[in-house]
Amino acid sequence: MVATPVSPASAGAAPFACHPAASRGRLIAEPDHAERSVFQRDRDRVLHSTAFRRLQYKTQVFIYHEGDHYRTRLTHSLEVAQIARSTARALRLNEDLAEALALAHDLGHTPFGHAGEDALAPLMATHGGFSHNDQTLRILTRLERRYAGFDGLNLTWETLEGVVKHNGPVHAPSATILAYNAGHDLWLDSFAGAEAQLAALADDIAYNNHDIDDGLRAGLFTVDDLEDVPLVGPVFHALRQAHPGLEPSRLTHEAVRRLINLMVSDLLAETRRRIAALKPDSADAVRRLDRPLVAFSDAMQANDRALKDFLFERMYRHYRVNRMTSKARRVVQDLFGLLFAEPQTLPTEWQRQAGAPNTPETARVVADYIAGMTDRFALDEHRRLFDLHERT
Repeated sequence: MVATPVSPASAGAAPFACHPAASRGRLIAEPDHAERSVFQRDRDRVLHSTAFRRLQYKTQVFIYHEGDHYRTRLTHSLEVAQIARSTARALRLNEDLAEALALAHDLGHTPFGHAGEDALAPLMATHGGFSHNDQTLRILTRLERRYAGFDGLNLTWETLEGVVKHNGPVHAPSATILAYNAGHDLWLDSFAGAEAQLAALADDIAYNNHDIDDGLRAGLFTVDDLEDVPLVGPVFHALRQAHPGLEPSRLTHEAVRRLINLMVSDLLAETRRRIAALKPDSADAVRRLDRPLVAFSDAMQANDRALKDFLFERMYRHYRVNRMTSKARRVVQDLFGLLFAEPQTLPTEWQRQAGAPNTPETARVVADYIAGMTDRFALDEHRRLFDLHERT
């Protein structure tokens, strides 16, 4: 066994950061690497995974063929990782762990984003349920089959804990979480480490702001429509005053840049205030707190809710998005219905895992198969299965 290397991300870390040398390890023990810490290796395994590559063609809001410049799950994950890593550095947390969590957080999303999940969840309600967070754990611990010695990626306890608990303690764990937890206790009743809390807020910062950009680009709302949205409206107004006649694309980019900076600055200030007040002296002390250590201020939380409300009403429920969402749901419902009733139509490697038609075992295999699809593959598979003139 070689000594665990100290990466730049660990040097000078705060006492309440997750330290790689103190990791609780992996479910299946592996020797340490001479040059990379355990969290660096986790990050690299996520980056090299099949599920991560598929994010390139998975919907954020707009399906992949609607335009080349809209965010996908891949570009979103990269933006989250950038915010998480730079913010972790400012707080002296472990940058590699924060980045690994940011890159992994959306691996379990279905094709067509939340529309696909909304279609699969009721279909799986009597077969163990379905959620993208649960599916991420399935991918990381079971479905990725790349390594000779184990299924999944065999990530560290801290990374898997962060994936499962990034939104807080898990009081109603799914069957997947319960099964994994039985052999590798993730402390489900506690908060996650600070790096996971930070990655969750980096996700909020990234998608709120890039959805402003994508919504304006798509013409779903205008800058004038944002006038009364707290924080957002004043930023756009100040920019128009300072740069009259600025072309729309530059106006939007500059506004989004400033909004991200304001939200990150607030997160840093509030988190430092909580660190000073709560004085956690270890990563486990962070987990034992009765509230998150990493947080927005009350004022920024209110701004965040107001922006989410605006985007929900004006973007996510816009009739153009609704129409594509409706089509997407039907594609997923059609695929599930046929494959569940006729598992012999699954590709050979998936047939081997399925059971009899219309059984819970087959339902889970079909859900795993569909959830792993990209938007493009789901549309192609739908044509192959339902168009009589399409070659299979």
